[in-house]
Amino acid sequence: MADKDKVFIFDTTMRDGEQSPGASMSLEEKIQISRVFDELGIDIIEAGFPIASPGDFEAVSAISKVLKKSIPCGLARHSKKDIDRCYEALKHAPRFRIHTFISTSPLHMKHKLNKTPEQVYDSIKEHVTYARNLTDDVEWSCEDGTRTDMDYMCKTVELAIKSGAKTINIPDTVGYTVPSEFTKIIETLLNKVPNIDKAILSTHCHNDLGLAVANSLAGIQAGARQIECTINGIGERAGNAALEEVVMAIRTRNDLMPYETGINTTLLSKASKLVSNVTGFPVQFNKAIVGKNAFAHESGIHQDGMLKNRNTYEIMTPESVGVKQTSLVMGKHSGRHAFKDKLISLGYADLTDDVIENAFGKFKVLADKKKHIYDEDIIALVDDSLVLDNKANNLVLKSLKVFAGTGEPQKADMTLDVNGQIKSATETGDGPVDAIFKCIKSLYPHDVNLQLYQVHAVTEGTDAQATVSVRIEENGKTTVGQAADTDTLVASANAYIAALNKMILKREKTAPMMEQQEEKMRGI
Repeated sequence: MADKDKVFIFDTTMRDGEQSPGASMSLEEKIQISRVFDELGIDIIEAGFPIASPGDFEAVSAISKVLKKSIPCGLARHSKKDIDRCYEALKHAPRFRIHTFISTSPLHMKHKLNKTPEQVYDSIKEHVTYARNLTDDVEWSCEDGTRTDMDYMCKTVELAIKSGAKTINIPDTVGYTVPSEFTKIIETLLNKVPNIDKAILSTHCHNDLGLAVANSLAGIQAGARQIECTINGIGERAGNAALEEVVMAIRTRNDLMPYETGINTTLLSKASKLVSNVTGFPVQFNKAIVGKNAFAHESGIHQDGMLKNRNTYEIMTPESVGVKQTSLVMGKHSGRHAFKDKLISLGYADLTDDVIENAFGKFKVLADKKKHIYDEDIIALVDDSLVLDNKANNLVLKSLKVFAGTGEPQKADMTLDVNGQIKSATETGDGPVDAIFKCIKSLYPHDVNLQLYQVHAVTEGTDAQATVSVRIEENGKTTVGQAADTDTLVASANAYIAALNKMILKREKTAPMMEQQEEKMRGI
């Protein structure tokens, strides 16, 4: 690709990202991350701040030895001790970068550095030159650049380039700027700094106003050709521009940003998970590109569109960032089209419309009760609907109230539809399930043996569906009923009733056979 079309990706996850409170990484973890970043195709990896601690020095040194393609980089203040320490950590690499910085905003110069603009100017010449004598790859940053006077910035940038800096980074250190303003800053530097053609302009945007990615992209469109960023956008305070977001924005909107990065985007999800696991910082579900819901659709309208043409609601493929496939999340907003498609994927291709409609109705009720609907939940609902689809059902549960606890006998109030008649009963029992089964026997007198009563949770969590299995026996014949519900007692009642309905059906089928046998016997 032509140089003017190349956007260099400078990752600072292990330096700025590690400055997030609680995000400290061990040496082994940093080496693991650096190997994945190298494979990912990141151009420059800022491995740490060598003078900050012996651990940081060791990490930068170790990473500089393992990288095969990426250029290792270390950070240094305008201090010869900082720069020397940086050099010592990086000198093992065939190529490396020293990144040195100093504040240039009036606020920082006065209250942080206690220096005059002239003193800062002189420091730039001294320390950039010093770094340049140690490597031909020097980057210089004007900290708090977006609150720096533009004339002074132009003056300092020109000097840094003269002193040997090949990359000039403009940090929005406190996430203060907006895209239109940042565009103007980059354009002003390109138009007013005489030797700007001898350096690459870079962006380093923080996310305090949620504009880090937007500002970075505005900088690129204005003429910058390096973006400093972090995986998952981690970093000081609200974080930095997210690497995965800027890379996929450039790739997806190449019509507006006709540039290229060297990033293997299919490894973005892998890198995101690794950084999240190492730092202990979870990725928010609705995080762009790498969030759990980034390629998940629950709305019935969206699911219907996706099933017809995935481009209706996806501007990039999940595979392009290393996610296996789109997820049509089944929830209360899902429609019949998505529900039927899910049933087919689960192996229920030949269901009748009545069964599907019955299962869909139950699914909607369940979705109002549960946050997460799993495939096992849907399977349980369909199996339950297949049982209830039998038109010969004599018994249908209409309502159930159960009173349980300590100090009082367990009691059940039940209403059943028994062959078209609505009947109600109240019974007590040795536990709530016993009371329920006594109600059923009271409303529909029968004499069967309960051979099995079994409960198991379909999915995890306190809101999990319970599937209850009941097996009954009568005159050598056995039937099994199953039912699922988030209320175990409701599932218990429906499972017992399902087994009874099957037994009644067996009786009805057996009766004509018995009559035929009796007629034959009489004929003999």
